Amino acid sequence: MDSLHAPWRIEYILAPKPPPNGVSLFTRIAQSSDDEANHVLARDRTCFALLNTYPYTGGHLMVVPYRQVPDFNGLTDDELRDLLLLTRRCQNALAQVMKPDGFNVGINLGKVALVTGSTEGIGFAIARGLHDAGAEVIINGRTGQKVDAAVTRSAPGRAAMRSTLPAPTGVEH
Repeated sequence: MDSLHAPWRIEYILAPKPPPNGVSLFTRIAQSSDDEANHVLARDRTCFALLNTYPYTGGHLMVVPYRQVPDFNGLTDDELRDLLLLTRRCQNALAQVMKPDGFNVGINLGKVALVTGSTEGIGFAIARGLHDAGAEVIINGRTGQKVDAAVTRSAPGRAAMRSTLPAPTGVEH
């Protein structure tokens, strides 16, 4: 199995971040008319799709509601429907253009982050940056010692959740 490495992300990870001002990045983009600069691919009635500026891999895009809400309970049924329909539309476009073997569709809710590969290298830098920005970070790995060391380095003095995963059978790593 090849390790996923996205060195172009380090510029963003290490760059200073502006202080929080109550307006999320996605709200700012939703209210902007500069779709090209913000990498917005499509706008619908209640949501929009945009490319990730610092993707792990080609085709990494996000579908975001215009209204900033903490979770699905804050969206109307029409907004939920539009979100899923735009996701399907983006999947179809990616399938036509990139012809991938499959898709990974994820949902981020709240201020919790799960960063895989976060015990060392760029994954650790991402986990540390998210923690410093106020997110609760869950660090996972295949060995408890690596996970414990990463938790100690990334969030000293804070409670953290550890998930130790066994190595998959028949998979080289």
